[in-house]
Amino acid sequence: MSMIEKVIKNSLLLLFCLAGLLTSCENKTSDIEDLLAKMEVGKEFAEEVEILYSDSAIIQAKIVAPVMVMDLNRNTESQEFPEGVIVDFFDDFQNISSTLSGLYALRKIRRGQVIVRDSVVWKSATGDKLETQELIWDEKAEKIYSDKFVVITRPDEIIYGHGFEAGQDFNNARIKAVEGRIKIDE
Repeated sequence: MSMIEKVIKNSLLLLFCLAGLLTSCENKTSDIEDLLAKMEVGKEFAEEVEILYSDSAIIQAKIVAPVMVMDLNRNTESQEFPEGVIVDFFDDFQNISSTLSGLYALRKIRRGQVIVRDSVVWKSATGDKLETQELIWDEKAEKIYSDKFVVITRPDEIIYGHGFEAGQDFNNARIKAVEGRIKIDE
């Protein structure tokens, strides 16, 4: 093979490699713009999130969300769930004791507080169901409360009220300003 043939062969090989690199590294402009729009200094984004909270290796709660935005600022450190959240609470035997869901949630890490808003539903393992527009979970005190209008549905009664407080497993529930049909034992 002559020197000219080698140069032509190597040039063609280089040309094909460059063409392959250029066509394989193609990004849609819209994908790049979406990524840049999401990027903010001091924030992390995650999709298909599952977070487990445990104490002494015993799972206390599991959070599942399609999207999470983590604010890394030490003063305002938080986890935001702009597309909704589902939280399963577990008892000491690792059974689900209650489930909390909503279309938006914000976890304030330093405060140990989770605020769930918009179409909030909390169901206990015993069949009790609470519906409201805002519910706050105090992680440290293991209590859930609301100052908003609430509807509690049980198998044999419906209770309306303004304000609610209970343990995260739906025990010791207390409703402020009660209205509705309540079953009374004779």
